Amino acid sequence: MTSLRYPALHASHSGIWIATDEGTRPIGRGEAIRIAADTPVIVLNAALVGQRLGYAELAGLDVLELFAFMCPARFMVPTPRGLARATGLETPARDEDVAAFLRAAAQALLDLPKGDWPEKEGAWMSAQSLFRLRWPWAPVIGDHLTKPAEAERWLFSKLPEWSETAPRPQPRTITLDGEETQARLAHLTGSAAEQRPGQRAFAQAAMDAFSPRMVRESPNMVLAEAGTGIGKTLGYLAPASLWAEKAGGAVWVSTFTKALQRQLGQESARLFPDAAVRKQKVVTRKGRENYLCLLNLEDALQGGFQNRAAVLAQLVARWAAYSADGDMVGGDLPGWLPTLFRRNGSTALTDRRGECVYAGCPHYRKCFIERAARASSEADIVIANHALVMVNAARGRELTTRPTRYVFDEGHHIFDAADSMFSTALTGQETIEIRRWILGPESGGRGRRRGLQARLSDVASYDEGGARAIGEAVIAAQALAADGWLQRVGEGAPFGPIETLLAAVRGLTYARAEAAGDAGYGLETELAEPDAALVEAAGPAAQALDDLVRPLVTLGRRLEAVLAEAPDWMDGPARARIEGAIASIGWRAETVAAWVSLLARVGGPASPDFVDWLAVDRVEGREYDMGLHRHWLDPSKPFAETVLKPAHGALVTSATLRGGGEWDVAEARTGANHLLRGASRFEALSPFDYATQAEVLIVTDVKRGDMGALANAYARLGCASHGGMLGLFTAIRRLRGVHARIADRLARDGLPLYAQHVDPIDTGTLIDIFRDDASASLLGTDALRDGVDVPGDSLRLVVMEGVPWPKPTVLHAARRLAGGGSAYDDRIVRARLAQAFGRLIRRADDRGMFVLLSAAMPSRLLRAFPPGVTIERVTLDEAVLRASRLPSPAPLVHEAALDA
Repeated sequence: MTSLRYPALHASHSGIWIATDEGTRPIGRGEAIRIAADTPVIVLNAALVGQRLGYAELAGLDVLELFAFMCPARFMVPTPRGLARATGLETPARDEDVAAFLRAAAQALLDLPKGDWPEKEGAWMSAQSLFRLRWPWAPVIGDHLTKPAEAERWLFSKLPEWSETAPRPQPRTITLDGEETQARLAHLTGSAAEQRPGQRAFAQAAMDAFSPRMVRESPNMVLAEAGTGIGKTLGYLAPASLWAEKAGGAVWVSTFTKALQRQLGQESARLFPDAAVRKQKVVTRKGRENYLCLLNLEDALQGGFQNRAAVLAQLVARWAAYSADGDMVGGDLPGWLPTLFRRNGSTALTDRRGECVYAGCPHYRKCFIERAARASSEADIVIANHALVMVNAARGRELTTRPTRYVFDEGHHIFDAADSMFSTALTGQETIEIRRWILGPESGGRGRRRGLQARLSDVASYDEGGARAIGEAVIAAQALAADGWLQRVGEGAPFGPIETLLAAVRGLTYARAEAAGDAGYGLETELAEPDAALVEAAGPAAQALDDLVRPLVTLGRRLEAVLAEAPDWMDGPARARIEGAIASIGWRAETVAAWVSLLARVGGPASPDFVDWLAVDRVEGREYDMGLHRHWLDPSKPFAETVLKPAHGALVTSATLRGGGEWDVAEARTGANHLLRGASRFEALSPFDYATQAEVLIVTDVKRGDMGALANAYARLGCASHGGMLGLFTAIRRLRGVHARIADRLARDGLPLYAQHVDPIDTGTLIDIFRDDASASLLGTDALRDGVDVPGDSLRLVVMEGVPWPKPTVLHAARRLAGGGSAYDDRIVRARLAQAFGRLIRRADDRGMFVLLSAAMPSRLLRAFPPGVTIERVTLDEAVLRASRLPSPAPLVHEAALDA
């Protein structure tokens, strides 16, 4: 074994150490920075180490990058413990042992080519490209690789091609049998599983969503609130899989979080144990922006990316050759990989701007997105998300394979997902995106972006009407915001009608929304009683947008006519490309038309269906966007129209479906109120014994607004519980303030602390780290309040900084007024408390404590917690004492290695 000669550096909140051939020694921050600047050093997560050193430019031999090269598409928690598990080495017992361990782990990864290395193909050629890019690991890796005797298959030749199949027939009309459904459930749970009456009843109730529909636009809708531990997933997969098998149709299971999507993928192994069969029968679908775009990747590999971004592109190419599905967000691409490059370039590798050329792409037959779409048309179970379901329905996508049966898990999020999907935002960023989509590059920018004329040149040469519409659209797009718009608007020198409108929005928003002591974050104000400047700007802006929407609509019609005429030059790929262009033009025309409708509101009467406001978006005082916004007062209405009414059946389920209220709240927030046929209801309480498994403590002596006291409370509780703490905040500023005060304090007790919005690590990876280390604690905001599943010892204490009141925005004020005033606020708070408490007890043997640091907690909100759970108001000293009695984490078990 060749020993690595490079030193290794480890920095944590408890100290800094350097390991060399002579041994390991502690060093100061200044010496660490000097060594890192002068010598290539081995580190674990250079971005995180650099942040802890206060040396943002830290570079070196990052073991995570080495792992991404040697083990593409493999999962690893990016910590010493996770690296030890991946390499088969012993986990370092102390912080001071980590630096030496990193040298051994790097050597273990470099020694992979000596054995049976599954990811060998493509490594040598990739290493040569990375050597030319001066990637620090490339020379080291080169010493461990042997040039292959024959040319290796490269990514674009290695990926399999999808093939077209005949359209799937419409599902047969069948009625499920109750005994068969229970038998399928028993098969899924296994003969040795304990009997769960609640799960059996849930599966029985879910069957109604798969019954034949009797009236047009009246789906069989089931609302099912099932507490944690009921076993909802298998409870609905039993009737869903049985219906798909007998009817020959697909059931779309929609979630809100990627974590549940992954869990569903794992549970599907019970349905189809054979991996090959499962790949055909169960398909995960996400939006286009989640998948690697092969054409964007090719452009990046051929010079479109420079410096560190080019290294990322090479590592992503290594991953793509071994990826199961090409999903860059929540798939098998390590979530930590883009953060190592400060997200430099990762978003440009996906199709976030809707620029896909479909069959015009040379990689179309190998496209991950197209493969997933075709696989889902033949699948029994399609695992999707709320946003994709709504986008497909609203934009008329995939009409021939539109599902008739849905299961909406995490159904309490439908309202928020619909709120986002069916909203309108006429902002500078949105308008410049459409300008770029129509005009293409205007300032010599690199990349493959092309304008509308270039993408449809063959159609323009064939169809005179289409060519004229393209020309008119190009001229009209000149009126949209252009590069540099933000600076011009800020300087009071806008150019064109849209920038003039944005300047008027900015002026009125600052006049009405900015208050003394403003923290530098976003500003907003109602679109009511507009000033003369805004009214005068709205007219020309609306005319400019109308001049744009008309040629776009005309172009869409001309393209449809060309498809109908089917000229001689139109082969299959050309047809697919034009069909894609029609869809893309259609939703952009709808977007611009919605902007025109919004501007008609300026100076006119308000619509009772919508809430309109003006906003200036800022981060720490820096403006980055501004414009007009419109949301539905009740977004469940368009959701019901576009998704529910065309369906034959829908099951909506969640542990907190009623959102802190009664069934009328669930019906209002899921769209059931807008259907002719009412939804059926089902409720099953959690089987957990909350009276003995959990307690809720309301701390009465932490003064609101006292940052020092708040930080002291978190530190004392986290130390008393020996980690395992999930700290939840309603404001990023307070989260950062508490983290800065307590990280070193916990580290002195050997308790790692991680935090959203502080550590340069994505949220999914933070949760993986927290789950993997029972002594770690994690601080976060709303994203961690729901959808986090951390059973066992790793989560035994949830601490909330205060009552999670809703932010008093213009939109919230309007919905509050329509929804019952303070009672509406109470429902939101109860739902948030229930969701946060739900993180604590995830299985029958969990034990934990929920602490709310708020003396002002109203008693009327306490019914957010499960019946039977002990609720007490105590001092911080008493809460700390009880936290110290929580079960200690179980000893860690050393797991398998790379070759397992």
